[in-house]
Amino acid sequence: MPEQASKRGFPPILIIFLTILIDMIGFGIVIPVLPYYSSQLGASPWEIGLLFGSFSLMQLLFAPILGKWSDRIGRRPVLLLSILGTAISFVVLGLANSLWMLFLGRMLDGMSGGNISTAQAYIADVTPLDKRSSAMGIIGAAFGLGFVFGPAIGGLLGHYSIQLPFFVAAGLAFINAMAILLFLPESYTEEQRKAHPAARGSLLQTLRSAKDTPLGMIMWCSLLCTVAFSLVTALFTLFTQHRLQWNARDNGILFAYIGILGVLIQGGMLRRMVPKTGEKPLIIVGSVFLCLSIALLPLSSTVALVVLASTGLAIGNSLVTPMLSGLASKSTDAQSQGAVLGLMQSIASLGRMVGPAIGGFLMTYDAQHPSLPFGISPFWFSAILMVFAVIASLRLMPATHSVHLQEAQP
Repeated sequence: MPEQASKRGFPPILIIFLTILIDMIGFGIVIPVLPYYSSQLGASPWEIGLLFGSFSLMQLLFAPILGKWSDRIGRRPVLLLSILGTAISFVVLGLANSLWMLFLGRMLDGMSGGNISTAQAYIADVTPLDKRSSAMGIIGAAFGLGFVFGPAIGGLLGHYSIQLPFFVAAGLAFINAMAILLFLPESYTEEQRKAHPAARGSLLQTLRSAKDTPLGMIMWCSLLCTVAFSLVTALFTLFTQHRLQWNARDNGILFAYIGILGVLIQGGMLRRMVPKTGEKPLIIVGSVFLCLSIALLPLSSTVALVVLASTGLAIGNSLVTPMLSGLASKSTDAQSQGAVLGLMQSIASLGRMVGPAIGGFLMTYDAQHPSLPFGISPFWFSAILMVFAVIASLRLMPATHSVHLQEAQP
């Protein structure tokens, strides 16, 4: 444990947990209100899908850059930069009076959205290899708690003002930045960076050097799962509004339930399961849960069935996401952690960009064809993608050695 952390009395992983928790509460606050907010400003379902996708497009471009920076200048300054950018983006969203301002705010947030991969690299720095994957569950637990409190707070605040949740999220992000500045020590010191220089080269070179290693199939599996899951989450509130006549508060309650399941699985169960089973079986089981639950969702015409499908979604995502991150981290060496985990986040961002865009198009198609059950086209498309994700998960290789991503030769 770094000396600075001992002096302040705060374990580094606890600070990382609180950092991601506050960040995800701020992120979760806007989930129940953003579709309604954008609809009030004249956005169509297709444009709502693009709005969600714009965040991921910027994250796709900037997450691996921030990850490589964290390998070169340290994790702490990159975390500070990204969280301050998030705070500014929420202010822009709260002040938005036109659709282009919503897009600007989401894109600013995406540009600074490298904090998750940098936090994962921080955990990799301070965690033994045999506990790496279960430690990644800490971030998953923070995600879960963020989805417990964030959407619930957002739904309640949105009842009074549609802009208020964004200003609260901005305030939380500024508090988050102050906590990092005051309490979080650097995990990847200047001495370590000099002793083990980070791999250089372009992002394309980094990707090329990864594709012929076990990382290649990990990234492919992550892309499929993220496209499928993000498609569902981006359109979920529109689906429940149409199918069950739910409002922001109703969806906030369901998101809170999903978050509680995520906390129980990622914050506790994974620590006992990973040493017994390893990552691959959990990824396979999680992928199957996601596939079946997504296929069930458009057939759900009652609250009970929607809750059942949502339970499967929560279980599947809670297994797949931290296990893929842990497996990727264990498949590379210390000086490439930021680059690899940033690349993983970039690939996930590509999925979160493509998924909502495709989902918005297919949802619009359903709306124009009343004979089709609303939501069946996008959700069944997502379920088909998960079939391929299950196949990819069966081909995953255990991390038997660490790969250093060398700069590609000209």
